[in-house]
Amino acid sequence: MAAWRVRGGSWQRVVWLSRRCCSPGGRREGCRYSSSSTALGKTVDNSEVTQEEIVLPRKKTWDKLAVLQTLASTVKRDPTAAHYMFYDDPFLMPRNAATSRLFALSKESGRNAAKYIIKHFPQYFDKTLADPNVLCLMPETLTPQIEGLSEEALKERIHLRKVKDSVNLFDQLLQAGTPVSLETTNSLLDLLCFYGDQESTLEKEEEEEKEDLEEPEVNASEQKAPRRRFQRGSQLSDSGWRENNNAERIFKIMPERNAHSYCTMIRGMVKHRAPAKAYDMYIDLLNERHKADVHTFNALIGAVPYLKERFFERWELAKVFLNHMVQQEVQPNLLTFNALLKTLRRCGGVGRSMSLLVVKEMEALDIEPSLATYDHLLYIFYRGADLGQSNIISEVLDDVEKRSFSPQDPDDANFFATAMQVCCDLKDIKLAYQLNKAMEKGDNWKFLDVDRLNAYWSKFFSLLCMMEQIDVVLKWYKEMSPSLFYPTPKNILDLLQALDAANHLEVIPSVWEDVKQLGFNKRQDLLEEVLSLMSREQHPEEIQLAFAKCAEDIKAVHEPSGREVPLQWTGSALGRVALLFSRAGRTQDAWNMMERFQQINRIPTDQVMDGFLNCAKQTNCPDEAIKLVKLAAALSLPSAARLKSRTEKEFELSEKQKKTLESIKSDGDSSDSDSESSDSDSDRD
Repeated sequence: MAAWRVRGGSWQRVVWLSRRCCSPGGRREGCRYSSSSTALGKTVDNSEVTQEEIVLPRKKTWDKLAVLQTLASTVKRDPTAAHYMFYDDPFLMPRNAATSRLFALSKESGRNAAKYIIKHFPQYFDKTLADPNVLCLMPETLTPQIEGLSEEALKERIHLRKVKDSVNLFDQLLQAGTPVSLETTNSLLDLLCFYGDQESTLEKEEEEEKEDLEEPEVNASEQKAPRRRFQRGSQLSDSGWRENNNAERIFKIMPERNAHSYCTMIRGMVKHRAPAKAYDMYIDLLNERHKADVHTFNALIGAVPYLKERFFERWELAKVFLNHMVQQEVQPNLLTFNALLKTLRRCGGVGRSMSLLVVKEMEALDIEPSLATYDHLLYIFYRGADLGQSNIISEVLDDVEKRSFSPQDPDDANFFATAMQVCCDLKDIKLAYQLNKAMEKGDNWKFLDVDRLNAYWSKFFSLLCMMEQIDVVLKWYKEMSPSLFYPTPKNILDLLQALDAANHLEVIPSVWEDVKQLGFNKRQDLLEEVLSLMSREQHPEEIQLAFAKCAEDIKAVHEPSGREVPLQWTGSALGRVALLFSRAGRTQDAWNMMERFQQINRIPTDQVMDGFLNCAKQTNCPDEAIKLVKLAAALSLPSAARLKSRTEKEFELSEKQKKTLESIKSDGDSSDSDSESSDSDSDRD
């Protein structure tokens, strides 16, 4: 009771205050519309107090996801974590783009398997544990409930997408003399044209199960693989529009046909790659004085490139369809213009000259372009043409940056990847930044699935490596990988080239760790590039030790371990690994690499030989220097004599080591002895 009094008193106080703000005549005075400290109200004489109006807030209807969206806005993306769709488990985290796609498809496959079990075994899911019940999560009723020959039974089978059963029941109704209404017959045509007079996915799965059960177990292993190949081939061959199929047969025997009947057949023929038949059906529609709907015109305009071969003829046929739309008073929609632009993509120069007129017509009809519209424009102006002649992309990005798009066309998802490719072709980093800003606006990022997201960021990162400063490149690299994309081998090569151009080779060891994490440590082109950059110049000791550790990992890749097939050593890779070990003072590891030259029949360069000799001098290992001279003599290297003289001058050798060194004969020594013997023979003569 006390609480009610408080509430009642508060409400009465609000009403009383609101009434005080009104004059006796009913007109409100002194309304307060500012929160400024100087405008506290209107003062009337000295006896009146400050008056201000209290405005009660209007009722606000919140979105169902408002709370979740608010909570999501408080969480930032973790740049070190993978995409949220993957499980937070070390064994289930993708390593690169290939495994990312595999895991994403596996997760979707698991969902489809769960749906399959629920649909085919609904009797095991009869218990309703949720309160209130969530109908969308419960099994669907896929078994027909209406028996007998009736139009209602036919409608039920059409609703359940039972293609074969619907056709059989329709034929039985005709044989029994039961008339089928035009509306139901058109619904059956819709079903047949949608699936191309083929079985729906559920019916295919059921028939395959029956065939598997009926197939004898004898020689099952021998029949398994050929049967799968035959099934794949049959699916590919049956995916088109078959001659005299059930849709055409039912259409011909219909006692009455309306515009919906013709439009359904036309759209089905276009969908299943029979554009010539669709055009003939459209001519029949005109002869019967019917009018096509906008969806039928969209399908016909999209089929124009398959009806005509020459560019100008394609545009003329598209104009014919547009004129027919005007004559039949059919209002075009966004998909109409997108279909027209998609046709102009295959019209060469005619498409470039006419596409802007199409966009102006859209503006005249107050039809806002979708992302697919801009995607077609970029394809028309930046595909196989001089990229510097058009400035369309700047205007497109200015429009896209102002809006947050929603899906309206299946081709909307291609825009951001196409636009980023154009930015890379133009080598314009400012346009790329503008495009990325537009992508992050609102829900535009939802147009990028896993594959398109990786392609988009991969192109963006390649452009960054080419055009930006190295500090900016590394900042983006840390923020993007692996939360946004997984670098490709080309991205790693671009990053290495950027590090080389900026003289920041000390970052290579951290990049090499990422290479191992991505599973690219067995790609020969990457290994050669990494070794080339690390071994090209002498660096401080700390950096050389880090390079030597990378060289040790590369060495392990070339050695057999378990079931993995090792990489084959190349002469350049072997020499660079030996040189990196030598510069780090790892004499024994370097000598192990030097011995492999003779084993794989490769020739080391003079830089490698001198590097190992310097390492032996630095560590005071004359025995290793003598081994090097022996190796040079065994390989018949021209530098053997020079290495021998350096060893004699730069090392303190014992008598035994001197004798060993003198006993080594190089090609230079043998040539000198041969020349001396020939001179002595000539003197004797």
